[in-house]
Amino acid sequence: MTEIREETAIEARGVVKRFGGKAAVDHVSLQVKRGEFISLLGPSGCGKTTLLRMLGGLEHPDQGVILLGGQDVSAIPAYGRNTNMIFQQLALFPHMDVFNNIAYGLKVKKVPRAEIQRRVAEVLELVQLPEYGSRAITQLSGGQAQRIAIARALVNKPDVLLLDEPLSALDMQLRLDMQRELKRIQRESGGTFIFVTHDQGEALNMSDRIGVMRSGSLLQYGTPDEIYERPADSFVAKFIGETNLLPVRVLGAESGRLHVEWHGHRLQVAAPQSGPAAAAGEQGQLSIRFEYIRVGEEAAELPNRTKARVVDTVYGGTMMRYRLVSDDGIELTAHRLHQPGGLRYGIGDIVDIGWRSEDAIYVRDHDSMERDREGRPA
Repeated sequence: MTEIREETAIEARGVVKRFGGKAAVDHVSLQVKRGEFISLLGPSGCGKTTLLRMLGGLEHPDQGVILLGGQDVSAIPAYGRNTNMIFQQLALFPHMDVFNNIAYGLKVKKVPRAEIQRRVAEVLELVQLPEYGSRAITQLSGGQAQRIAIARALVNKPDVLLLDEPLSALDMQLRLDMQRELKRIQRESGGTFIFVTHDQGEALNMSDRIGVMRSGSLLQYGTPDEIYERPADSFVAKFIGETNLLPVRVLGAESGRLHVEWHGHRLQVAAPQSGPAAAAGEQGQLSIRFEYIRVGEEAAELPNRTKARVVDTVYGGTMMRYRLVSDDGIELTAHRLHQPGGLRYGIGDIVDIGWRSEDAIYVRDHDSMERDREGRPA
């Protein structure tokens, strides 16, 4: 069973797609194992949907290859591949009931009636709507319609299910419910899902691995904790979760750590996990997540420490958000767990702030890296 899950379900190798001479997807390579839930994450226009459409055969790469189960399918259209796609607009047939919506693809393939009955019942059970076969599409709630669209896609037993922001039109609570439901369906079906989203929380909650894209490039591809804890550059650090980015200069490296200078402070931080080693004199940024900034007594014994003034506070139930300005005039944000009756700082308070060396990571500035790659002057 383990051996089957480790086989590659679908792969992109150096794919390029241009529109009007501009690369929407620029030499992207991506490998997805069977049974994985993968998210393609990035801002609008980053190329994630174009990449998804190439994986599904709705677009064909100008360069590179798409492999499905190890076979080159680059020139094969969507109807010739054993993949299925769900879009934001679900396109369920309003004149058909639930059963016939799900069964439509099987009928086109002339699957025997008894087999259709069995497979439709099977997927309705999977999406936890076993009694809904005779229900009209117009009688479904938004979440139910989403599950029927998933059932219609899965009944054809695709090698890969591709999902292009199918939850973006739902309200917040229903969206959270459907995230859990979609992950459950993927896990119980054992299917391979590739999910496009611009929502960082959605990707972190659901994915086995995440591919972060910007301007047609795949910046980082890894597990949620790898991307959150060890971002590839300043864009990934800022796009995934919330972080402070502090401008620093590299002083040198020792025992797997970097020594950097921040406004006269010498700090010890984690080195980047990818790319060339940081050289002395290099300018970059320090990424410190909001929740890793210690405030007050919690910071008193930390090696990376300074004074700051509280300029704003936001109450968030069990969490307080503090906006702080250091002695050097640098603004930072800290999240601090708060309990009823616990200590709370007010605007104007002078407090210690600090962080552990392992909670701060040196990242290269994304825009500078882009200029270097493209040969543009700064």
